[in-house]
Amino acid sequence: MKILLDTQMVIWATFWPELLPGQARQLIADEDNDMYFSPASLWEVAIKSAQNRPDFQVDAKILRGQLLERGYREMAITGLHTTAVSDLPLVHKDPFDRLLLAQAKTENLSLVTSDATLAMYPAPVLLIRRC
Repeated sequence: MKILLDTQMVIWATFWPELLPGQARQLIADEDNDMYFSPASLWEVAIKSAQNRPDFQVDAKILRGQLLERGYREMAITGLHTTAVSDLPLVHKDPFDRLLLAQAKTENLSLVTSDATLAMYPAPVLLIRRC
């Protein structure tokens, strides 16, 4: 399976894996899965960290390096991805999440999230709740 983690999952997987739901840990550990991250997540981290958001207090440069070191693939953002955002209904207004969803749909990836609002979109969103 080709998996794109949303920003929160990327942060947890890299810095606080104990916060990941068990199902997410299993997907990440499964060597048959191809794990991806988006520069949109790095952009979101950089912006929200600069705003002193407590849930985003990580360095985007270190995050990127750790993801690459762990074998995640970086998915470039293309014009195809950005224009695909316009095809999405306004279920979720977060621009970062909308871009992640557009990338997942365009590239046939499963977007893994714990965000119930984002999961209101039809596939390819895989909602994994924290217990």
